[in-house]
This record gives sequence, C-alpha cells and structure tokens, in this order.
Amino acid sequence: MEPDSTAPVSFPVPEENEPVRRRAIFSRAFRSVESHHALSPDDAAAVRGRRRRKTNDDSLQLIDDLVNRPMDPMFSDSRLVHEQRSAFSIWFNRIIVFLICVGVGFAGCLFVQQLQSDPRKQVRQTLAGQLENRNAQIEQLTKDVNAVKAQVDEQSKKVSGKVKSDTLIQDELVIGAVAVTGEGITMTLADPIAASQSDQSTSTRVGTTSKIRVVTDLDLQQLVSLMFQNGAEAISINGNRLGAQTSIRKAGGHILIGVNAIESPYTIEAIGDKNTLAEAMGSKNLASLYDSFNQAGIYPQVNKSNSITLEAAVAGETQYAERNE
Repeated sequence: MEPDSTAPVSFPVPEENEPVRRRAIFSRAFRSVESHHALSPDDAAAVRGRRRRKTNDDSLQLIDDLVNRPMDPMFSDSRLVHEQRSAFSIWFNRIIVFLICVGVGFAGCLFVQQLQSDPRKQVRQTLAGQLENRNAQIEQLTKDVNAVKAQVDEQSKKVSGKVKSDTLIQDELVIGAVAVTGEGITMTLADPIAASQSDQSTSTRVGTTSKIRVVTDLDLQQLVSLMFQNGAEAISINGNRLGAQTSIRKAGGHILIGVNAIESPYTIEAIGDKNTLAEAMGSKNLASLYDSFNQAGIYPQVNKSNSITLEAAVAGETQYAERNE
C-alpha cells in the first residue's frame, strides 16, 4: 500500500514518551488516568511534581475534619455518660411544668374573656347605679322638704292664728306641693307581650313607623290631660306625683316622670270624683282611643278606689311676680 500523500508529516516518538491509552469511564482504574504529552523526561517529571497533592497541608486537614468528622470527640464521649437523676427531681420538674401550663392556660382564658366582654355593659351598670343613688337622694330630700313645709305651716298657724284660704289650698293641690288623700280611679296599661321580647329602645312615638306599638310618653300625656279635664285634682304615674314643674318625656328607651325613669306596666292614679272619672276615662267615652290601643295589644283597665294617697311632688325653686313700683 502506498502512503497517503495528504496525511501530515509524522515524527517518531520515543518509547518513554508514548501516550498510554486507557478507558477513563469503564476502566476500574479510571481515577489514576494521567495525561501524557510528547515532552522530555525532565519536563514530564516537573509537571508531575507540580500536580502532586500535598498530604501534609493544614488547610486540607481542616477541611477533611469538617467534612468527615464534624462532631468533637469529647462531645461524643460525653454522650455515652448518662447523669443519674433521682425520682424526686423528675417528679418535681414535672409538677413545676404542669403548674406553669395551668397558669398560662388560665391567663389565656381570662384574656379571651376580657376580649369578648362588652365594656359598654359595665358603663351602663355604673350609670344605672349612679342614677338609682341620685333618685334615692331626691326622694329623701323631697320628704325632708315636705316635712319642713309642714312645720312651717304649723308654726305659721300658731303665730298668726289663721288657716289657709281655699284658694291657697287649691293652688297647693294643683302644683302638687302637699300630700293628698281621697277617692279616685286607677288606670293600668302595659306594653304588649311582643314588646317584652324585643328591644323597646327602637320603638318610636305614635304616628311614626315602628314594628311594635308600645305605650309612649305621648299616650301618658294624653291620658293625664283627659283626667285633668274631667275633674282630677291630683295625679301620679307609678308613684311619681305630677306637679307644676313635672314633665312627661321620653329619653332613650325609657319614659321619664321628671327625672325618674318608669317602665311598663304604667299605673296612673287620679284623685277626684271616682264615678265621673271612671265614666270619662272608660271605653265607651274614649272608643277610638281604646280601639287604637287594642289593635296594638294594649288593654287599659280602669278601677275605682275609695281611698288613694299621693305624696307631694318634687318642688323646684318658685319665683313670684312682684309689683313694679
């Protein structure tokens, strides 16, 4: 066979520099593969010397310890020794942990309960207590004022020897300055049963939209006016005497007689001719009014009484007109 004229020119290679052909992947000794180049013996020895790993390097030893031996030998030895604990210390620690868990759970329950509680309820209770105290003080002061007035009248009689005129007595009856006793009638009316199962604070007056019709301040004002028109001399609502300065009004979800709050059922006591008042305030004379009440579930009851005692009303500061000279 003739040599190919296109092949490159080759030079003979000494035996010591011939490359060794090994199977790098499938051979068992693939880790020992080394590169062989056509170098002189001196150059090949220098390259192999430069690539030889230094086994006594401190940094390599540190890396080897971190990778292969991460745990300190002293720590490994200490894990082999177990501390002997007494039964008392074990149970004592368990009890302490149990008490701490109970305390934390109790504190958490109190915190959740505090978050769920309504702070406005406590405010309402505080205001209600203050209102009751003020009402009790007003009642006591009213009794004291009436007692002092009775003493003043008694002393005036002794000094002047005169009794009160009929006009003065009538004026005192009208303004409710003195306690009175006599015959009369008692009218009782209450909110419908459905109103007791709902919030009455949302109820409105007569003539406005409301889901449940209840007794309002306007109803009481109308009944009181009718009683005065038919000869009533003194009137009280739920034990609160009506005077010249006593108002009947609504505040929030309650009706106030002066400054005293009243609730259903409402009892109106009127002193006067019991037969006349009973007939005037009966269902025959006030048919339309009774019909409107009955449609809402309100049923007024009128009863005659031979003796009704009404205390004096709360009297404020009274100013009298004087002649300008």
